[in-house]
Amino acid sequence: MPAASAISRAKSVRGHRVDDRRLAVWKAFLKAHSALAATLNRELEAERGMPIGWYGALLNLSRAPGGRMRMQELAGLVMLSCSGLTRLFDRMEAAGVVRREACPQDRRGTFAVITPRGRRAFKRAAPVHLRGIQEHFARHLSDEEVAALGSALGKIVAASEPGAPHTCEGADRSVRLS
Repeated sequence: MPAASAISRAKSVRGHRVDDRRLAVWKAFLKAHSALAATLNRELEAERGMPIGWYGALLNLSRAPGGRMRMQELAGLVMLSCSGLTRLFDRMEAAGVVRREACPQDRRGTFAVITPRGRRAFKRAAPVHLRGIQEHFARHLSDEEVAALGSALGKIVAASEPGAPHTCEGADRSVRLS
């Protein structure tokens, strides 16, 4: 079946219609995300020996009070299932960048904790990651496009996460790592 026919069929499935423009934007969004994630991962791996999944976990732990948070909360922030985070965390723990701590209030709960080695690894990797974001994403957008994209993505996040803000937090400021 030709690609155009498959797209036309997909536009109206069970009475749900999506116009061509929105489908094209959705496809571009998916392609951009996939390409950017792969590029950023390659750069982190090549320059710091760190997979992007580790970077995301270390970023969230480094920002958490005391450098620790519940494993379940971390799984949500790095967009992994709890079992996916467990596998990732096992490798990170073996490398000495994180550790587990029992939760005294809930015997079933476990805290993820960044170690001093993890903080050093994160600080070394952050400039590579931020440079990649600037080079492969941010430099291609005008201030107006950043505002529009932040607003649009904020609406989507808010619709999928009750209580989430309707704009992207920090979309109006620069991030620097000193």
